[in-house]
Amino acid sequence: MWQLTNGVRFYPWGSRIVIPELLGQPVPADRPHAELWVGAHPGEPSRLPDGRPLDEAIAADPEALLGGAVLQRFGARLPYLMKVLAADQPLSLQAHPTSEQAEAGFAAEESAGVPRDDPTRTFKDPFHKPELLLALTTFEALCGFRPVEESLHCLAKLQVPELKPTIAALARGGLRAAVPQLLALPADRRAELVGAVAAKAATFVAAHDPEFINTYRWAATLAEAYPGDPGVVISLMCNHLKLAPGEAVFLPAGNLHAYLSGAGVEVMASSDNVLRGGLTGKHVDLAALIEVLDFSDGKVPVLHPVLGPGGLRYPVPVEDFDLTRCQLDDQQGTLTTRGPQLLLCTEGTAVLASSDGELVLGKGCAAFVPAGAPVSARGPAVLYRATTNLS
Repeated sequence: MWQLTNGVRFYPWGSRIVIPELLGQPVPADRPHAELWVGAHPGEPSRLPDGRPLDEAIAADPEALLGGAVLQRFGARLPYLMKVLAADQPLSLQAHPTSEQAEAGFAAEESAGVPRDDPTRTFKDPFHKPELLLALTTFEALCGFRPVEESLHCLAKLQVPELKPTIAALARGGLRAAVPQLLALPADRRAELVGAVAAKAATFVAAHDPEFINTYRWAATLAEAYPGDPGVVISLMCNHLKLAPGEAVFLPAGNLHAYLSGAGVEVMASSDNVLRGGLTGKHVDLAALIEVLDFSDGKVPVLHPVLGPGGLRYPVPVEDFDLTRCQLDDQQGTLTTRGPQLLLCTEGTAVLASSDGELVLGKGCAAFVPAGAPVSARGPAVLYRATTNLS
């Protein structure tokens, strides 16, 4: 097993406090720390003590580090990525493709000669990107489309004349008609619509009308940050989730979502395929987004953990990853798994023991454990363990 040095991504929506505090750095930081990446994604691979990137170490000896089952199923790469995400401002409205969609889109852009670092490139790799977010703090997000009848009521309650075409499209053809209609609006009509919606939403918030108050509050807030963005109106048709620490949500392919605020541990399939639909200044590929979106409606379940080997496990319906929260006491407990592991300490000090000796992980530190390697740990500490989910 190896202790890892992990990279930080700096984006304007990040927090100047959460990740620096986790890493024991001065707070507030001089710039927003948005994501701490732990894993072997080639865009920001963790590094071993000798300086080697983890992805290169895996490529050099994949069977020893990944195990035969993972190598056969996913190839010579770690199929998941762990992050700590800290949002002080909303992220873009986005969705991720299925494996088939990612493979086809990636192949098409490769054939067309679109450079992989081109900001207009849509598919950065041929992999899907389902993800799990576990809240470390109160965490708010838009996640999937709320029931259509609820969306109709939410839109109609505003009594905004400019919303009539959207309401008519939603009533007649459902989300598959209403969402593309909004995204295709010309810029001047977008600005008029979003401005009117934001102004009316703000009046309901000011009046403390409890129905849809969080939805309206966020619509008004998003409109300030992204004036004229149709994602503001689309947010009215999305489920608003407010996760308590320890609660989680799973986001499958096609799920339209936007993280709004809070900090959490993310585990996802190792991919960089993000198709944006709004609330962003980055490239929006409207045709590709419509192709991958899941237009089904309904409530999104909040995941609560179940007791599993090593701690509280958050079950997901994919083979790429599995996440467990390990609450360690001062007694040695086993953490051995069949697949390769990433271990991230967020509280206390964890002492890991293996045939290589002991490794001490303080708050903010992480380690990689090869597949099947016997490892045990003691605390007191909290570890988040990511591994694969192969049966």
